[in-house]
Amino acid sequence: MIIAVDFDGTIVEHRYPKIGEERPFATDTLKMLIKDKHQLILWTVREGELLDEAIEWCRKRGVEFWATNRDYPEEDREKNQHFSRKLKADMFIDDRNIGGLPDWGTIYQMITQRKTWDDLFNEVESGRMHMSTHRHSKEKEKKKRWWQF
Repeated sequence: MIIAVDFDGTIVEHRYPKIGEERPFATDTLKMLIKDKHQLILWTVREGELLDEAIEWCRKRGVEFWATNRDYPEEDREKNQHFSRKLKADMFIDDRNIGGLPDWGTIYQMITQRKTWDDLFNEVESGRMHMSTHRHSKEKEKKKRWWQF
């Protein structure tokens, strides 16, 4: 799967143009996704020196991106300046998502198990319903035993 990943606010906290603190488990999750054979594209507004700093920051932590701000590593930036910078990625990980950025453990679970927000939400709600039903049946059992002298 080709996955585009934002930098500021997603891999690190927002401190642009500085590099913020790493968001918990961001680089560990990215390394696992690379190990799982996903192609990661760093997709950021950073350019020039600021982009180089972000790439080097990731590289020092063991994260090597397949491409940066383009669809594939060999794409000729000079030749394609008139094209949109919109990527042809299967998934985008960005703190500006509707609903915000989930924690990196949830992101990994969504990707590896091919789950959506709806899937995860429904699982949580189903678990709550199960717990509520289980608690209710336990209360009934207690009441039954109470009256069975």
